[in-house]
Amino acid sequence: MLLRTSSGLPPAMAELKGCRSVRELRQHHAAAVKAGSAGDALVAAEILRAAALSDDRDLRYAELVFSGMGAPNLFSWNTMIRAFSESEDRAREGLLLYCRMLNLGVDPNKYTLPSVLKACAAAGAGEEARQVHAQALKMGLENDGFVASNLLRAYAMTAPTIGAARKLFATVRRLFREGPDQSLVVLCNTMIDGLMHRGMVDEARKMFEEMPHRSVVSWNAIIAGYAQNGQAEAAVEMFRAMEASVAPNQVTLLSVLPAISHLGDLELGERAHAYAAGDGVRLDDALGSALVDMYAKCGSIDKAREVFDEIPKRNPVAWSAMIGGLAVHGLAGEAVELFERMEKDGVVPTEVTFLGLLKACSHGGLVDQGRLFFKRMEVKYRIKPRIEHYGCVVDMLARAGLVEEAERVLLSMPFPPDDVVLKALLSACKLHGETEIGRRLAARLVELSPEDGGSFVLLSNLYASLGDWDAMARVRLRMKEMGIRKDPGRSWITVNGVVHGFVVEDDAHERKEEIYGKLEEVVARLRAAGHSPETKAVLLNVDDEEKETALRFHSEKIALAFGLISTSPGKPLRIVKNLRVCGDCHESFKLISEIYGRRILLRDRSRFHHFEAGLCSCNDFWWPTRTHQNLFLS
Repeated sequence: MLLRTSSGLPPAMAELKGCRSVRELRQHHAAAVKAGSAGDALVAAEILRAAALSDDRDLRYAELVFSGMGAPNLFSWNTMIRAFSESEDRAREGLLLYCRMLNLGVDPNKYTLPSVLKACAAAGAGEEARQVHAQALKMGLENDGFVASNLLRAYAMTAPTIGAARKLFATVRRLFREGPDQSLVVLCNTMIDGLMHRGMVDEARKMFEEMPHRSVVSWNAIIAGYAQNGQAEAAVEMFRAMEASVAPNQVTLLSVLPAISHLGDLELGERAHAYAAGDGVRLDDALGSALVDMYAKCGSIDKAREVFDEIPKRNPVAWSAMIGGLAVHGLAGEAVELFERMEKDGVVPTEVTFLGLLKACSHGGLVDQGRLFFKRMEVKYRIKPRIEHYGCVVDMLARAGLVEEAERVLLSMPFPPDDVVLKALLSACKLHGETEIGRRLAARLVELSPEDGGSFVLLSNLYASLGDWDAMARVRLRMKEMGIRKDPGRSWITVNGVVHGFVVEDDAHERKEEIYGKLEEVVARLRAAGHSPETKAVLLNVDDEEKETALRFHSEKIALAFGLISTSPGKPLRIVKNLRVCGDCHESFKLISEIYGRRILLRDRSRFHHFEAGLCSCNDFWWPTRTHQNLFLS
């Protein structure tokens, strides 16, 4: 007979309820097996809950536990369905499990249906959502808040049109005809969340504006929605408006920090962090990881380290965020050291961890180590590389001049290459003068993405770098005929809490005359310091004088000039650019950091460049200078 405590529970329950990680759970599970208590229905259900719903959940482990149960109770069925519903790529398995449960004669309860509806929403299963709606009516659960709100979310995310979504909203609203106004707020919040997930941003904003009352959840839904739909500036704008209306909470910070990271707005990020600290928000794994990511992407890698060290119990997400942060700052050696420390601490790395690690090797030119880590990921940790991992390896090899080996890796992938991998290798072909491989890749890229402007731009640039102006002109003409436009270069700089954005040859800013006056001064001082423009970076069939003019008005240089006239001498400047920095701007910023005594942090599409005293943190590996070109076969 199994021993039980005075509360009637098996002794193993207390240890299991206190589990903080799957690694710890495995130890307690082994102890329960040894003690003969693992077969107890309550113990088995608690083991399943910890495996399926803990922060570092392991669905494969949970499935093994569940399959080992002779006759799972309803709590265990609900646990597994919920776990699947919260995993977007396996949500449909939650629906299949629910069908299996019904077929076995197990009746659902009010805790079952919300998870099933959540799975319907994630899987885009509109017809199934309507069937569950019918079940809710039969069970008398039509007025249950959790059932109704999840039903509405499923409808919002699966309705074929906006009109249909609104009609379904009206239908579900009738369930709350006798309910309080708070019920309407809950439903509106759910509708906003569902519409945002569908990319229906304007509709979601309209519903938000029409709400008679807004809770903190309402604000969180609109902020998170903007961030998830790539509208970082709108997310930050709503966050500022929220501060004047409702006190943000931890969920708010988790929603807005990615948007702050995207804009590189360190001042606002620091304010959000201070707000959390002052309001007593607990620095857990989720918030800590978000802050580490924010500080790293806003250029303050030292502050990212501080936050990382303060996280009381770091999960793989936190370790991955720190490794990824070190990678984008070009601190490859430190990223590798941190990974080795992670392994020593017994934390199992994830595919995200290896993605950051491989990026670090690519950014730092650690080719041999990168090859070993790629192999270790598969052999030791049984992680199947995704296309992103292959992309990092291809990029790492190509940037080191090993273009042929990079192409072999690309051809050996177990799935077709996407445009990201092809673009990475094609860019390296241009850099290293690998003409034939470049032509093959360009043709394949255009075939793969016939309407992608970036593909045509790379092809055009390849021809321009070879001096084949006729071929370049044909590509540009084809782009014009197809209505394809090149993504314009944009740069942002934050001054006194305000984000200022610029495009090439920008003349829309109210201080444009001062900006261009400072830019002329910068160009003159660069010439005096011996700088000659990298006109090869201008892939146009024009004379050198016109190329120099084009280089002068790149968006990052305009942002830099604005920073110089708007901040006190010696203050660091932080600039974010949506494209990769060109070779001339890279060389110019090195000299400007020395001439003006400024530390300049430039985050481009790929990484951070820290310019100080005439040097760059990338050691010119990322952008070979004239003195380094012989090292890169250019």
